[in-house]
Amino acid sequence: MKTKHFVNLHKGTTFFFVLALMFGYNNFSLAPWIYLSLHGTYGFLWLLKDRIYPDKQWEQEVSIPLGVTGFLILCLYWVAPFILISSGSTPPLYLVWLAVSLNIIGVFLHFASDSQKYYTLKYRSGLIDEGFFARCRNTNYLGEFLIYLSFAILTQHWLPLLILAGFLLGIFVPNMLKKDNSLAKYPGFVDYQANSGLFFPKLFGVSTRESSPEDRVTINS
Repeated sequence: MKTKHFVNLHKGTTFFFVLALMFGYNNFSLAPWIYLSLHGTYGFLWLLKDRIYPDKQWEQEVSIPLGVTGFLILCLYWVAPFILISSGSTPPLYLVWLAVSLNIIGVFLHFASDSQKYYTLKYRSGLIDEGFFARCRNTNYLGEFLIYLSFAILTQHWLPLLILAGFLLGIFVPNMLKKDNSLAKYPGFVDYQANSGLFFPKLFGVSTRESSPEDRVTINS
């Protein structure tokens, strides 16, 4: 089986898991509905993205035990809705505003930058150092982080934030550094690295040299 099968299983069942929590705890207040809208919709959008512009890294073959392990690790993201719905807590409206705003920004950055990467590399190979990737080398990771941050802050609990920090430091950052290391040998990357941030956008570059077509190398997410 492919890695995406286990990832997609988690993304696609999130809506139903959250809805089951709402019925199980008989909690149909505003906060659970907002959470269901944000996280459930994100899962369905992920499945749609996989159909329209799939990510090659999820196409790798993986053993069932390893895939199940990965699925269970992703289930840590379900701690947030469990805490929110089981506790019956009601986040203040300013926190709801913040969560929805971060989610919208995150979805935009994540899905739009992945789309740029997919369709750019479909028609030409090379370093993607414009658009969403002009000032940030991992805009898609930044967007995904903001999405899960929006889920976590709705709970008003430290545990989902700790879990998100674990994913950031244990998975996101190592993957970003691994990508940088694999590209360090290519001409043009040093200048691009100096003008872009690893995770957060670098607003002011240190070099004005534009990379030439022969300098460009493929960036894989």
